[in-house]
Amino acid sequence: MKTHYLRKGKAFSLQIVLVVPFVIQIFGAVSLVGYLSFKNGQRAVNDLAEQLIDRTTEVVDEHLKSYLSIPQTLNQINADAIRRGILDVRDRQTLSKYFWDQMQTYNLTYIGIGLTTGEGLGAARYDGKTITIDDWTAKLTNNTSTYATDNQGNRTQINARWTWNNFTESWYTQPIAAGKPIWAKIVTANFPTGPYISASASRPIYDSQNRLLGMIATDIHLLKLSDFLRSLNISQSGKVFLLERDGTLIASSGTEKPFVLVNQKIRRLQAIDSSDPIIQNIARHLQTSGFGSITQDTDFQLEVQGKRHFVDVVPWHDKYGLNWLMVVSVPENTFMAQINANTRTTIALCFGALVIASVMGVFTSHWIVRPILRLNRASEAMASGNLAQTVKTSSIQELNTLFNSFNQMAGQLHESFTALEKSKEELENRVEERTNELKNTLGELQRTQSQVIQSEKMSSLGQLVAGVAHEINNPVNFIHGNLEYMEQYTEDLLAIVQLYQQYNPNPAAEIQIAAEDIDLEFLQKDLPKMLSSMKVGTERIRQIVLSLRNFSRIDEAEFKSVDIHEGIDSTLMILQHRLKAKSEQTEIEVIKDYGAIPLVECYAGQLNQVFMNILVNAIDALEENNTKHPYQEIEDNPSQIKIRTSVINSTWLEVAIADNGVGISQEFQQRIFDPFFTTKPIGKGTGMGMSISYQIVTEKHSGKLECISTSGVGTEFIIQIPLRLKVHGVV
Repeated sequence: MKTHYLRKGKAFSLQIVLVVPFVIQIFGAVSLVGYLSFKNGQRAVNDLAEQLIDRTTEVVDEHLKSYLSIPQTLNQINADAIRRGILDVRDRQTLSKYFWDQMQTYNLTYIGIGLTTGEGLGAARYDGKTITIDDWTAKLTNNTSTYATDNQGNRTQINARWTWNNFTESWYTQPIAAGKPIWAKIVTANFPTGPYISASASRPIYDSQNRLLGMIATDIHLLKLSDFLRSLNISQSGKVFLLERDGTLIASSGTEKPFVLVNQKIRRLQAIDSSDPIIQNIARHLQTSGFGSITQDTDFQLEVQGKRHFVDVVPWHDKYGLNWLMVVSVPENTFMAQINANTRTTIALCFGALVIASVMGVFTSHWIVRPILRLNRASEAMASGNLAQTVKTSSIQELNTLFNSFNQMAGQLHESFTALEKSKEELENRVEERTNELKNTLGELQRTQSQVIQSEKMSSLGQLVAGVAHEINNPVNFIHGNLEYMEQYTEDLLAIVQLYQQYNPNPAAEIQIAAEDIDLEFLQKDLPKMLSSMKVGTERIRQIVLSLRNFSRIDEAEFKSVDIHEGIDSTLMILQHRLKAKSEQTEIEVIKDYGAIPLVECYAGQLNQVFMNILVNAIDALEENNTKHPYQEIEDNPSQIKIRTSVINSTWLEVAIADNGVGISQEFQQRIFDPFFTTKPIGKGTGMGMSISYQIVTEKHSGKLECISTSGVGTEFIIQIPLRLKVHGVV
């Protein structure tokens, strides 16, 4: 490839000869154009002078119209806003910020209002840069405060205090007297920030009922007009200046300022007194006929210091009372200098054409080399492993053939490596999928193992409970059954004793002594009570045994129709010792709201386990809640467990168990049914109770188990299972 590049360079160098005619043509064309331009320029000096003056006059006229229309337009907008009530002249803070915003938007010197009350305010840019706020009251002598502002227009500190009287200033009196928008008399002042010479656009302001409120004015600094005139590229010695009709200088393009300082006071300069000889001579020429007599565009030529000048005087006025003279002066040598410069430019262009032709030759060589360099970079990128490379075609046919072959080869390599990467990615995805499957299987095995252990524990516990209940049941039934006979026998014996006492009121002394020793009278009263208490106790034992047998369901089929209320009541009977009041806590009240529930087909023992888990958690939550509140507060708001049963849509059973304990946070609610998750201290819970309960309800009974809780308010578990369960349909 390197050899190929060198051959192309040598072959291309032979074509440089083609550039030579092109260079000669450029040189000849530029020379001819330069010569003709020089000849025509000499004959068109007067035309050029007139065009330059007219163009300058138009530029200055357009700028004056644009620049001087802003204050009047802004005054009209503000006056309309005040008349419509959008701006309130009494809200001085808001109004000053409003004027401050307008000063930020427009290149003005001052915006302010003067009221008929003698008060007023305004935003000023005295130094041409920093905006300050002036605020004055009607009470004279240092009644005006000048405030510095921050970048939001807020007043920060007082910079100065001075005296201002609306009623003695032309700024205020002239527009009030005219009753319409006008340009007030030009104001001059020598402030610490510098000379202040401004033209003030003023107009009266009225309220919505057309009552005069005062006036509003917007000032423009006349020195800015001088800055604009100096920015005009007329000529090196040309001049543009503005005059009032009395000959007073307003602004000029020269370096001389339109004023002088006399005893630190500003005095405006007359044009005839100007130190600039051009302005001075033109002003004297105009004075001979009178400044006020010029009513139309006037052209003339004037000799100044041995040089001829073309002069154009144009009256300029607007509808608000401005009546100025605009003067443009251009020296004749300006145009001749331009013609001479054009001649020099023509010569320079000739040499420039040669240089350009040479540069174009170099550019053409680069035009050939650049595509080959692109091919080289693409090859290096492919060698480094970046196969996604294509080379753009060029305008050279031979190179296009090479580039197309390279692009085809690169595409085939890219497709091959892409297929290889895809196969690798698919293999990695398969490995990752199998790894995830193994992780899920291992997790499922762990959960199943824990559930089997828990189920075995519950089964063993059920068998133990059933065995103990059975062993207790036989002697208790024997005692309970014989108590009835014993009660009957005792009543008969006591009746015989009473008959004996009735018919033998005076027994033998030994009998009386024996009756007193055994306290026969107390025995006759207490013995029936004792038998009755024993009967109540054995009945209580029989109920507990029945509850234990009912909870374990060891004597019944695993799946059958049962009274769901019996299972709930049996669970509550077993947990009765935790519900009763203790020395450290009050009784937990159980409120039952049982509906009319038919027999439910279910796994009764497993469903009782669900009731046990939920009730134990509710009791734990209530006990935890009680430890956080004083005893009196607990008595005022006692602990409660509400159990509600109902039938939904005639086919579903709903059991709701709610407590007013500590509640469960939203974060924990999402994990309440996860295996091994518990909020209880270590050693108090395994984290499997609610997980097993969820599987019993959802998988074993095809139902739903939901937890609704608000932290600090309480928790409600809602169990929903079908009344008729298809056992063979359960997976």
